[in-house]
Amino acid sequence: MKAFVHAGEPGLKGTAVKDIPKPEPGAGEVRLKVVTAGLNHRDLFVLHRHTEDNPLVIGSDCAGIVDKLGEDVEGLEEGEAVVVNPGLHWEEESPAPPEGFEILGFPGDGTFAEYAVVPASSLEPKPPHLSWEEAGVFSLAALTAYRALFTRGGLQSSHTVLLPGVGGGAVTLMLLFAKKTGARVIVTSRSEAKRRMALEAGADAAIDSSGNWEEQLEGEKVDLVVETVGAATFQKSLDQLKKGGTMVMFGASAGDEVKLNLREFFYGQYNLLGSTMGSHEEYRDMLAFISKHNIHPLMDKTFSLKDANEAFQRMEKSGQFGKIAFRISGEVEE
Repeated sequence: MKAFVHAGEPGLKGTAVKDIPKPEPGAGEVRLKVVTAGLNHRDLFVLHRHTEDNPLVIGSDCAGIVDKLGEDVEGLEEGEAVVVNPGLHWEEESPAPPEGFEILGFPGDGTFAEYAVVPASSLEPKPPHLSWEEAGVFSLAALTAYRALFTRGGLQSSHTVLLPGVGGGAVTLMLLFAKKTGARVIVTSRSEAKRRMALEAGADAAIDSSGNWEEQLEGEKVDLVVETVGAATFQKSLDQLKKGGTMVMFGASAGDEVKLNLREFFYGQYNLLGSTMGSHEEYRDMLAFISKHNIHPLMDKTFSLKDANEAFQRMEKSGQFGKIAFRISGEVEE
C-alpha cells in the first residue's frame, strides 16, 4: 500500500510517499480502508520528534471503511463507514489524561496511508451529515475544541469568548461550537482575509492580532479565553479577561514560556486551566453535539497523498483557513 512516511532527517526532508506492507490487525484492532485523512499542526511537530530511521506513517485523523476485524472485536462489521478518535487509551472523562494516553500517528503509525490499523474502541459510526472530506478531518480538532470550551471552560450561552489566532481547525471549530451555544464570539488574526472569513462564519467581532486589542474592543472584557497561540498572545489574552474570568490553554505554537504578574493575577481572581484532546466519552458527546446542531467543519483545501508536501507547506506558512484534507481513496461514494 502507499503511505506518507517519515524517517531519519528532521522535517519534510525526511518524508516520502512509499509502498509499505499492508498492516494486519491484532486482537481488539480493526484495519480500515482510509477514505480521507486530515492534517493537523501536530503532524508538523511529529516530523521533528520522530528521529528513528524506521519509517513512521504520519497522521492522526481519518475516516474510512472497516476492512478487516482482529480477534475479539465485536459490534463492528466489514464495510461499515466509521470515524476515528485519535486519542488512545482514555475512555472516561477525567481531570487529566491517564497514564498510557497516546495520540494516533506518533509513536505508532498513523493515518496517511491506504490502510490503517486502529483500536476498535476508538471507532464510531461516521456522522451521516458529514461528507467524507469533513469526516476525515474533524476528530482531533473537534475533540480538543469540545473539551476546552465545555469540560474545562464551562462555556455558557451568556458568555463572551475570545479565540485568538483564528484560521486553524480547532479555533474555527470552537467558533462554530460557541455560536451554536449562543455565546458572543470574538476572534483575532493578523490576516485581514481570515478576519473577514471568520465574520462570514459567524464571529461577532474580528480584531487585528498585531494591534491594540483593548482599543479595538473599546474596553470590552470577556468571560472566557481559549488560548492556542502561546507566548505571543498570552498577556493580551489575559488583559481582556473579566475579573474572575477563565483562560483555557492547549497550544503554544508561538512559544512555551510566559511572564505572569502574580499579584495582578490573584487580585483579578482569574482561572488558568490546561487542556488537551479529550476522552472517548467526550468524543461521543462531541459527535452528538455536531449532529444535533448540523455542524460542518470549515474546509480549506483537499490534496492527494502524492501532494502531501504541498499541504504541509501550506500549514507551515499558516495559509489555511479551516481544515486541510487528503483524499486517499477515490472509489467510495458520498
